[in-house]
Amino acid sequence: MSGHNKWSSIKHKKGAADAKRGALFSRVSKEIIQAAREGGKDPDLNARLRAAIAAAKAANMPNDNIDRAIKKGTGELGGAIPEEFTYEGYAAGGVSVIVNCMSDNKNRCASDIRNFFTRHNCKMAGSGAVSYKFARKARFVVEGDWADEDKLMELLMDAELDDIQVDDGTAEITAAPGSFAKILGIFEANGIVATESTLAMIPDSTTAVTDLKTAQQVQKFIDAVEEYDDCQAVYHDMELSDEVAEQLAAEDEE
Repeated sequence: MSGHNKWSSIKHKKGAADAKRGALFSRVSKEIIQAAREGGKDPDLNARLRAAIAAAKAANMPNDNIDRAIKKGTGELGGAIPEEFTYEGYAAGGVSVIVNCMSDNKNRCASDIRNFFTRHNCKMAGSGAVSYKFARKARFVVEGDWADEDKLMELLMDAELDDIQVDDGTAEITAAPGSFAKILGIFEANGIVATESTLAMIPDSTTAVTDLKTAQQVQKFIDAVEEYDDCQAVYHDMELSDEVAEQLAAEDEE
């Protein structure tokens, strides 16, 4: 998920802790397949594939699984290759949402996503209805000693940065999509392992949510869709007040 407030960091850490091994492997495998299909099987020439492989290794995915995913993406193994699909709509409070999926069954995937919207009292919209509010960006998440704004600014000064947000030991870096390979290379050269490295949809502006009930409704929808096997990512423009973010965080700790 994407956002630029305290809740982003909270959810990032919670998601990393709660990730189910099988679901995580499936998601990473699909990213490897898509990256290999679009840019070829050589990670030295394919930054997206290199990032996907790094994510797979961070998840302790066996090398055999990684190799199979690459070969499936390049067509060496045959069989159906999952395609990317994007769905748009509105959650509670008018929050804009984009759901990215990867599936080998378009009709089933579309039906399932439609049901998620319906069950959570959200409104599905046509292509382009909310995506114009978002921009495709290179996005990285870094934790630990390198989650320092000054250090990252100095390291990435020539990388067309858009923003660096640091909160509680976690840094979120966004940059022009064309800078993805460059930033990834800089991190690799300096021994920095990004917790996340992807091309994401980042909102140009946000929808303020100051009501706990509305925030809960939006988050339940996001959580449900993120658990769906064919979902790769959910993006939104929700901006929580500090008070509501803290209330949601307290609920998760109970």
